[in-house]
Amino acid sequence: MRFMVIVHATRDTEAGVMPGEELLEAMGKYNAELVKAGVMLDGAGLQPSSKGARVHFSGDRTRVVDGPFTETKELIAGYSVLQCNSREEAIEWVRRMPNPTGEEGIVEIRQLYELDDFGPSEAIETHFRGQDHAAAR
Repeated sequence: MRFMVIVHATRDTEAGVMPGEELLEAMGKYNAELVKAGVMLDGAGLQPSSKGARVHFSGDRTRVVDGPFTETKELIAGYSVLQCNSREEAIEWVRRMPNPTGEEGIVEIRQLYELDDFGPSEAIETHFRGQDHAAAR
């Protein structure tokens, strides 16, 4: 099972304040543990929303809104993708994480859908025809 670990933004992350050396060192050690355990698939910090954009959809029309976005609690400052055997294992890994913002914050854990979760699908089969399904799933 794959899980996305979502670090919610704070005023500091949205202001582009970089983490201190102590937190960078602690996160580096934690991420090395994840890699050594074969759990870490991907991870990165995100630039502030002032450097981003949102694309709003309405039917077949789109509208682009440039950042920054005001609701910090709805923004993401970083993420990791973990491969775990269960939700409980993902929670235990996240509980070991150094506080990613150094202040009060939220880290959310969400399981990713796998292709098998969608059941039989001609669209999926057509897309992956000729590819190694195990690698795609």
